[in-house]
Amino acid sequence: MRQIIAGNWKMNGTLAGVTAYAGALRAQASPATLIICPPFPLLPAFASAFAGSDIGLGAQDCHANASGAHTGDVAAGLIKEVGAAYVILGHSERRADHAESNAVVAGKVKAALAAGLAPIVCVGESETERDAGEAEDVVRTQLTHSLPEEFIGLVAYEPIWAIGTGRTPTPADITAMHAAIRAALVAQFPKTGATTPILYGGSAKPSNAGAILALPEVGGALVGGASLQAAEFLAIAASARVV
Repeated sequence: MRQIIAGNWKMNGTLAGVTAYAGALRAQASPATLIICPPFPLLPAFASAFAGSDIGLGAQDCHANASGAHTGDVAAGLIKEVGAAYVILGHSERRADHAESNAVVAGKVKAALAAGLAPIVCVGESETERDAGEAEDVVRTQLTHSLPEEFIGLVAYEPIWAIGTGRTPTPADITAMHAAIRAALVAQFPKTGATTPILYGGSAKPSNAGAILALPEVGGALVGGASLQAAEFLAIAASARVV
């Protein structure tokens, strides 16, 4: 399986920039499976621009309910209808800015699966939790309570203290955490846990992508700021390998 390089645009991007960005990705062959997760309003435009290619499209959140009086929220079914195949759930910024608990994330994961979307579920520890020696316990707890039974999707490990800071864990830190996540997934999901892709997210950029993607159990990367420029995103993807 090819490694997966997913770009989380967060609250960035413009409609005017979609055509050029999509064209740049389509023009260059990549050894990775590429996924772009832009803001909701850009999903239809990207779906059209990526039509006929193997580039994946994802959203950055969905609601746990299929419809209803939930102003400002978006249902998983509608995300699927406009052309997306993936959805990021439980990102640390959602957990912090919107007080999303593990239970809330689990509800959204269920909704995504019911709608036919592949959830990319984020887990990770804060700097305080890592310094206290609690990093692996925190991540295991998030996996246990954020992933519902019969989970099929992707997991992204994002050390919160590395997001947008330019800091990255050491290769030994990343290897140890991905091994812990793999063990937890196998224990929680005996049928699928051994093959669930585990992406690394946390200040991934062209200069460190090769070293990170070469580590055991790293199935790809969830890229933030570096995904906003097609050249940088493709440079990261160029380091991908078959796992």
